[in-house]
Amino acid sequence: MSTDMSIVTLITQASLLVQVVLILLLVVSIMAWTIIFNKSKALKTARHELESFEDRFWSGGDLAKLYEQSGAHSEARGLERIFKAGFKEFVKLRQQGGPDSMAVVEGAQRIMRVNLNREADNLENSLQFLATVGSTSPYIGLFGTVWGIMNSFRALGNVQQATLAMVAPGIAEALIATAMGLFAAIPAVIAYNRFRSDVERLVSHYDSFVDEFTSILQRQVHVPLGETK
Repeated sequence: MSTDMSIVTLITQASLLVQVVLILLLVVSIMAWTIIFNKSKALKTARHELESFEDRFWSGGDLAKLYEQSGAHSEARGLERIFKAGFKEFVKLRQQGGPDSMAVVEGAQRIMRVNLNREADNLENSLQFLATVGSTSPYIGLFGTVWGIMNSFRALGNVQQATLAMVAPGIAEALIATAMGLFAAIPAVIAYNRFRSDVERLVSHYDSFVDEFTSILQRQVHVPLGETK
């Protein structure tokens, strides 16, 4: 066995199974990093949109005008989408002339809750993959390591005298699989925990807005639509 201990040589001389494990972990790591960059950008945008809409909503303007302005954004997301869905349902139910004013408010609240859940699902998209990578990658790498070390010791059975120089390369190439597993898992775990916290904060903001907007609609349910504030 070659005594060259460079990383490239160890990988190229590793057993087929260990190489498959390394390739799998590399692909998983690339996918995880792609999700990390995309999710980081998406959550940053979501926070910006939340702050922007809250500033407009709490500026004291007319709700109908705010809805019309939001209607210009066909791809409204986050809080703006929740507001649009709730206000649209509120106006529709009032125009139908239902006898129970509280039913109008409750209908708008239900629609907002449905859209809140959709937004939460969108924010949580791909997080489960990061959690899976973080929890399984070390074990996949460990499997490759165990297999590589097992092959190294099996090879020693064919020699009369074992030396460190004979054992070291095989063990080193096997341990690369563990290192690769950790390389894939650690960023995924850190990103998952951070993103999960960010998502929970955003969803909490959305939930608070639904309750606050519902209270506003309860006060406005008897006010003529043209005078809604």
